[in-house]
Amino acid sequence: MDLQQFIQQFAEQFDDTDLAEFSAETKFKALDEWSSLIALSVIAMIDDEYDVQIKGDDVRNASTIEDLFEIVKGRK
Repeated sequence: MDLQQFIQQFAEQFDDTDLAEFSAETKFKALDEWSSLIALSVIAMIDDEYDVQIKGDDVRNASTIEDLFEIVKGRK
């Protein structure tokens, strides 16, 4: 698993947010475009790309994209 690839795939779930906004330290829930629909898209992307199931609680407990990456990596 590669953090940069994860960030890229995470960013692809957003339509209107510039790619430059995304880094390991990005507090994704503070992004203007963040919504429950994007949260579901991120959960589905993680399931599809990494064959890892995460729950809404995992997303709620993560602050940054890297936090979420570490959760996924820990279940791989």
